[in-house]
Amino acid sequence: MASRKLRFAIFGNTYQPKKSESFQKLLACLMSRRAEVLIEREFYTFLTEGQQLPVEGVKVFEHSDFYADFVVSMGGDGTFLRAASMVGSKNIPILGVNTGRLGFLADVNPLEIEHTINALYEGDYAIDTRSVIRVESDDQSLTGYNYALNDVAILKRDNASMISIHMTINGDYVTTYQADGLIISTPTGSTAYSLSNGGPIIVPGTHVFSLTAVAPHSLNVRPIVLSEESEIHLTVESRTHNYLVALDGRSEKLSDSTRLTIRKAPYRVNVIKRAGTKYFHTLREKMMWGADPRQ
Repeated sequence: MASRKLRFAIFGNTYQPKKSESFQKLLACLMSRRAEVLIEREFYTFLTEGQQLPVEGVKVFEHSDFYADFVVSMGGDGTFLRAASMVGSKNIPILGVNTGRLGFLADVNPLEIEHTINALYEGDYAIDTRSVIRVESDDQSLTGYNYALNDVAILKRDNASMISIHMTINGDYVTTYQADGLIISTPTGSTAYSLSNGGPIIVPGTHVFSLTAVAPHSLNVRPIVLSEESEIHLTVESRTHNYLVALDGRSEKLSDSTRLTIRKAPYRVNVIKRAGTKYFHTLREKMMWGADPRQ
């Protein structure tokens, strides 16, 4: 049980005006506990100026300039991924409140906010540690945050022509993908973009990455699963002499002379799970396995 004053840093979706009441419920719950509350400036501006909500007794921070005992992400999985990128290697556990749609990462129902916060104070929760991907370019042309909790996607740009992606793993040449792109996914991201392209569902904690081609030219191309200790090198050929690299949806344009190295990050992301939460139950619920489409 927490006996000291706890600090919570809150990130939120700024595109869901009808769901701001969930934030008010969270804030009231934290204030009743006399917690120290920090809100990212973008979300704070959305609440106070966009929604005209009275948000008092909080501190405002910019981007990753904060420290807290817990981070709360209010939105969907996209908001959670953004919060995770701001947490980085701080080792702060993240709680996802789902005011979005599917919600694999953000899996706490807004109706359960008070119960979940009480559980945090009681220590009645579990921590899932999730692998992170690190991407480096040989010419240091990557300018943004170069880590991804879900996936890294190498994608064509500017025209409809496929790109050629030459891949080596641990120094051994594997293949050249003729495709619209290639997705390198963690187990966390296996139910996201990779899954929509025919990639495998991978249970968190298995310490592997999956490689899934996007619309490959050859039907013989199949997903590959490999150890997260592997080192992947990619070079790209494109008719437009450039391509996109997207890390959890944040994309950058690179020259096709840029060589990428992809490996496991030196840290993991801590995801808060309510006590008793089972991965396969969540998977079955989100994927609607066993649901009768006639009903």
